Amino acid sequence: MPPSKRTPTSPPAEPESTHPGKGRPTPTRKEAEAARRRPLVPDTRGDAKARKAATRAQRMREQQAMMDGDERYLPARDKGPVRRMARDVVDARRNFGDYFVWYAMGLLAAMFVIAALAQSIGEQTAFYLLQGLNLATIGVAVAAAVDGWLLSRKLRKALDARFGAEKVVRGTVMYGVLRAYQMRRMRMPKPQVARGQQPR
Repeated sequence: MPPSKRTPTSPPAEPESTHPGKGRPTPTRKEAEAARRRPLVPDTRGDAKARKAATRAQRMREQQAMMDGDERYLPARDKGPVRRMARDVVDARRNFGDYFVWYAMGLLAAMFVIAALAQSIGEQTAFYLLQGLNLATIGVAVAAAVDGWLLSRKLRKALDARFGAEKVVRGTVMYGVLRAYQMRRMRMPKPQVARGQQPR
């Protein structure tokens, strides 16, 4: 029987790929690892430095505005024409509070001196002197309170006349009264009117 002839069979055709190519070479392992590396904490030092510099610049502008009264850079607490007029009314007036600290310091020093000299001048005399100083201290406190009350009435009247009662927000009058109890040279923002001058 003659040997059967086998017909060679061609290999099955591979199905055509329906996916387009990447269009770029596959990255090496080293490149892939480098791409995956990320810092555990994002580096925000540049942003922090910029914010710190901006804050410092703003603070310096506010400090300068406190000295020269530049309305653009004053803190929100001191901004606005109503607050400015309140400061001017106080600064244009000779307030009892301007000297309150000196009175208080003088009375305190006198009490210490009398207590130290009690043996020399006699305890009875020292007692009467100390009682007199206590009454003087009460008198100074009452005078300061009366002056603050008079100032509050003057402030309310002046602010209402210029701006209207609806624009004078709560706390503005007290803002001015508390300013009056500071020594003139220590006030911030610095006074922009002389004593006796009309408010701006």
